[in-house]
Amino acid sequence: MTPKTKLSRYGGWLPSRVVREAYLKEHCGLAAGRLEKYRTGRGLPQGAPFPEGPDGPHVPSVQAFGDAINADPVMKDLFDKIFLQVSPLNRIPNFVTLLFVLDLIVVQPPRYYVATYPDGSEIGEPVGVPIYLVFDLLSNTSAGYDLFRMEKFNVAMKALLDSWGAYLADPNATPIPSNDSLNTTPLGWFGPAAITSLEAHLSPLNFVQTFVCPDPEADNRGFQTWDAFFTRPLQPGVRPVDFREEKSLIHSACESTVYKTSENVQLHDQFWLKDQKYSLYDMVDGHAYAEKFVGGTVYQAFLSPADYHRWHAPVKGTVLDAFVLPGTYYAALPDSGAEADDPDLNPGDPHGALIRSQGWLTVSSTRAVIFIQGDDPIGLVCFIGVGMAEVSTCGLSVQKGNKVEIGDELGMFHFGGSSHTLIFRPGIKITWADGVVVDQHQWVNSIIGKAEEVQ
Repeated sequence: MTPKTKLSRYGGWLPSRVVREAYLKEHCGLAAGRLEKYRTGRGLPQGAPFPEGPDGPHVPSVQAFGDAINADPVMKDLFDKIFLQVSPLNRIPNFVTLLFVLDLIVVQPPRYYVATYPDGSEIGEPVGVPIYLVFDLLSNTSAGYDLFRMEKFNVAMKALLDSWGAYLADPNATPIPSNDSLNTTPLGWFGPAAITSLEAHLSPLNFVQTFVCPDPEADNRGFQTWDAFFTRPLQPGVRPVDFREEKSLIHSACESTVYKTSENVQLHDQFWLKDQKYSLYDMVDGHAYAEKFVGGTVYQAFLSPADYHRWHAPVKGTVLDAFVLPGTYYAALPDSGAEADDPDLNPGDPHGALIRSQGWLTVSSTRAVIFIQGDDPIGLVCFIGVGMAEVSTCGLSVQKGNKVEIGDELGMFHFGGSSHTLIFRPGIKITWADGVVVDQHQWVNSIIGKAEEVQ
């Protein structure tokens, strides 16, 4: 019997150890085979150094990424240092292997993956962010911290991710259709085990009752692309807005799991490994409105790849500004591993540094920023959609001057996973709803708190 997927702090991002190791072992094995085949075809002896340059064997987007790294001595040197510094648990031995693994990933959609325990029993879990699995341990190094924050690196990475994103949104993609993993087989997202993950937070409704499916009876539910599946809208009437005391109630902007709340946030602050304080100026890239939130409150929650990925207005008001900021994709704060109270990993496990860096990602990652002027007592609110890992596209549905009602769509993430924050002005006290606790999942449009003026 396939166990139900655990959806906690790393759920949907970091599969269980047996799934993670089996996935990487398979892909590294396939990559090694492709590398030796290439060497043989070029008349190179087994184990000979891989020939660098523009004539490599990779798919175009991966080749361009590899060429960009190899053409820059600093980036090339940092990648060499990453593989010297990375944890012994890492399965990817060098940059050459990494490129061959990426070749396998970017020509197909994310899949559900089934692995086998030593006793022969099976476990199935979604691998919704496969490139993140490749970069996970690499990011938890000092060289990775330096490299993955470099503008040149992120320009090259964005081009690679944009190419994969275009494939995932292409209904005519070949030779593997972008909706190839949307089926009811054991490796499909609508298979018996996978649907358990998709429906983990939907009760009492099921998937087709919750989301608009072009053809609910079809094996792929009618989704012609992976991106259409990932950005699926809600059925009319699902996740209704509670309008009681409308002006003082705060609603969840995303279907997400609570990560952190913080009061008295500052314009400038420093990030430490165990205390990632919010720095307002950096979060909104120096926007003039940053000072209006000094001393205010931040709410942060994250989305798993199985969650609904559209953003909704948490308050009624007017959009004062809306824009997207470029940033990093796989940069993380290197740390000494999971803490003793980690809900998923053993203490010291080096996996998941990116997930543990979510506070810091609010100033480093690609992100969408939307300022909404609401009614008193809430007043000015800032929504930030934080792209994490494979999320290279934050799509805005609103622009400056738009009027929004509670629950109106603000935008969406495209493929991968993500985090978001709501920032509230000083001068109000926010009383959080009973269910707003760390690692607790929240429905979009649900009431997460109530604001009242400080006397």
